[in-house]
Amino acid sequence: MFIEIGDFLNLRLKQMGIQHLFGVPGDFNLSYLEQVEADAQLEFIGNCNELNAAYAADGYARINSFAALTTTYGVGDLSAINGIAGAYAENVPVVHISGIPPLHVVQKGTLVHHTLVDGNYDNIMNCMKEFTVAQTRLTPANAVFEIDRVLRQCFLERRPVHIQLPSDITHVKVEVTDRPLDLSYPAVEPELLQSAVAKLCDILAHAKCPALLIDNEASVFGVTSLLNDLSQKCSIPFASMLTAKNIMDEGSPRYVGTYVGGASQPHVRSTIEQSDCLIGIGVRFTDVGTGVFTHQIATENYIEIKPYALTIFGQDFPGIEIGQLLVELNKKVAPRKLSKPILEKQPSTIVEVPEQQALSQDVLWNAISGFLKEDDVIIGEVGTSNSALAGLKLPATAKYIAQPLWGSIGYTLPALLGSLLAAPERRQILFIGDGSFQLTVQELSTIIRHDLKPIIFLLNNGGYTIERLIMGENAAYNDVQNWKYAEIPNVFNGTKAYKSCVVETSGQLKQTLDSIDQFDGLTFIELKLPVMDAPLSLKKFASVIARFDYGDRGYEILKQRSQKLPCKKAISF
Repeated sequence: MFIEIGDFLNLRLKQMGIQHLFGVPGDFNLSYLEQVEADAQLEFIGNCNELNAAYAADGYARINSFAALTTTYGVGDLSAINGIAGAYAENVPVVHISGIPPLHVVQKGTLVHHTLVDGNYDNIMNCMKEFTVAQTRLTPANAVFEIDRVLRQCFLERRPVHIQLPSDITHVKVEVTDRPLDLSYPAVEPELLQSAVAKLCDILAHAKCPALLIDNEASVFGVTSLLNDLSQKCSIPFASMLTAKNIMDEGSPRYVGTYVGGASQPHVRSTIEQSDCLIGIGVRFTDVGTGVFTHQIATENYIEIKPYALTIFGQDFPGIEIGQLLVELNKKVAPRKLSKPILEKQPSTIVEVPEQQALSQDVLWNAISGFLKEDDVIIGEVGTSNSALAGLKLPATAKYIAQPLWGSIGYTLPALLGSLLAAPERRQILFIGDGSFQLTVQELSTIIRHDLKPIIFLLNNGGYTIERLIMGENAAYNDVQNWKYAEIPNVFNGTKAYKSCVVETSGQLKQTLDSIDQFDGLTFIELKLPVMDAPLSLKKFASVIARFDYGDRGYEILKQRSQKLPCKKAISF
């Protein structure tokens, strides 16, 4: 059958489970957007800018598995590139569709707008190659093959891809078959797979203290249930990396906690570092995840499972797909009982504080720990929010979204838009600081425009507290203008009811939390917090980061200089 190129691309997106397309219109993608508008199963979500669109697509993919955004050539692509780079770093599969100038313009090097006016049409593609795992420029001759190739690579690697769609070919018809997009993993050679499984079974049978160390790729590639089965069958304790918050049930009796290198709890550190058979699943030993490289993992006892590779005590087994490996391992491995009991975890307690007590980080997160529910989507902005939430035990079925590795401030508000559209039936809660909020505040208007109903906690602590903790406590560069945040929902002119309030005391916080579920609409809560107040974990991390970034000597010099500076202006609420 014959189908228009743009329609064929949309068909493939829908086969990936994508129902929303984020982006900003521009003259080079309007012909494609006409086809999106005509598609009853695909909705275009217009964003306030391309960076926000990329963030929104990222948030959508973390719930929906895949996402797509469209921009116009040059100006739109480069505006989105930071968000696409973040998705690459965090293993988020996003399809970036760039509407580019007509094919004849590209082929002739004609000088047009949205370019560097030098006839070069490879420069944007070269930029995108650094942050995507597959790229293509469509033509009528290659469109069918190339669309499938690039989208399949997005599926296999779970990272962004880049498609350039010339504006004059979107409505050109090409011949296609009725075969759906291939979303299957390549089969592993049976003998190689069984050899690897047999070796793992033998090692586990003789191990005295095996352990699992789980990172976010386990969730990205959908193997957390298989890991839980393995842990249960063989009584293997497991820990998560800081970058894999709540992807496994933190209430499990086999869960020992979060491993953060030298910053880990003693029992977590001993379980992981003293294991004679430590199995790491998708682990990346980053500064954020290891307490700035304070991990001590014995390579001779370390088994590394990657999405398409396996290393057992230094021996490589290339081409082993993680899902097939774990399925076979669960079939063949012999059950075993615990050789020693796992440390019993103490139940969390909620401390009562006087109602008139001023709001603080301790008061806030003590209250929030009892506020969160099963199936919530919880989003934590880098800084005090993510640091505090990383230390809370979340409900087993809650989904936690953060960007700990790329760490682009402002990410979470547009990401909330994406996750809301991916799962509008779930209660979704955002915690974001005032500094981060100011970077992407416009996307709150898109949330209101689509009548979405999140709960947003705005932590107003007078600027960049995480930066103040690292350097420049009194420096003007860490200040931001203090907005009337609680009035912003009204500024964006929503026609639906919303609730907005300011919280300054423990009593006001309790009253607000108790009343939230009685209201059906967007809830915006401004929390007024002390400037230098932060979770203890963040204070410790900031000090270590400062010494790592500037060196011991540089840290001491800059710290002394900073302490001598008077506060240039008072932070007032």
